[in-house]
Amino acid sequence: MPDNSFDVVSKIDLNEVANAIQQALKEIHTRFDLKDSKSNIELEKDAIVMHSADEYKLKAVNDILQQKLVKRGVSLKGLTYGAVEAAAGGTAKRRVTMQQGIAIEKAREIVKLVKDSKKKAQASIQGDLVRISSKDRDTLQETIALLKQHDFGIDLQFTNFRTN
Repeated sequence: MPDNSFDVVSKIDLNEVANAIQQALKEIHTRFDLKDSKSNIELEKDAIVMHSADEYKLKAVNDILQQKLVKRGVSLKGLTYGAVEAAAGGTAKRRVTMQQGIAIEKAREIVKLVKDSKKKAQASIQGDLVRISSKDRDTLQETIALLKQHDFGIDLQFTNFRTN
């Protein structure tokens, strides 16, 4: 029975996102080129909605938000951008969904990579995370290094490191 394990997750810290949005709004309301653009950023349950006067100003709002997110340590890989839509009053709106959990296809990719690596570690999909376990702690460290080298197109965090 493997004694050591860790979880591979892909979650965005919503508190950091909320702080980044507050900082971005503060900058948007003081910037000369965006002052009267009716620009706004709203945080919903699993998405960010940006509003602005036109597509050009919406791009500027997006750039500011991305800068603030990166400064607060939120990976931009976890964001999926929707199309720019026309909103009420001739304004533009864009929805950005946030990745919470690993999609089943990506989880299968991670499990396959661990199995193909021939390391003595077992990977199992448990809901929206992947648990990797092994008898040897060094094997787990090598597995983390292997996963960090491979780009799955999503932001991965390694949590819940347990040793018995």
